[in-house]
Amino acid sequence: MTTPTPLTFAVEYDYTGSPEAMSEVRPEHRAFLRGLLESGQLLASGPLPDVPGALLLLRGEDEAAVRGLLAPDPFQVAGFVAEVRVRRWDPVIGPWA
Repeated sequence: MTTPTPLTFAVEYDYTGSPEAMSEVRPEHRAFLRGLLESGQLLASGPLPDVPGALLLLRGEDEAAVRGLLAPDPFQVAGFVAEVRVRRWDPVIGPWA
């Protein structure tokens, strides 16, 4: 039996909360994301400079699995993420194709 190839998802976070409060939790948030990177589940992440939010590229079995993977993110736990949009993404060119 073969293991299914994980799918790729683009996840957009919309942030709520003061920059000061978020900066206090940011080290935990980034440590959490580094753990996902080391496990191979996170491909890339970073803030969106024009809006309060971030874009994350992740691998997972389905949307529910990706949402579950991100649920313990310290930014989510602290209430700084107002909305999470998860979209399947099928890269055809580049390092994640």
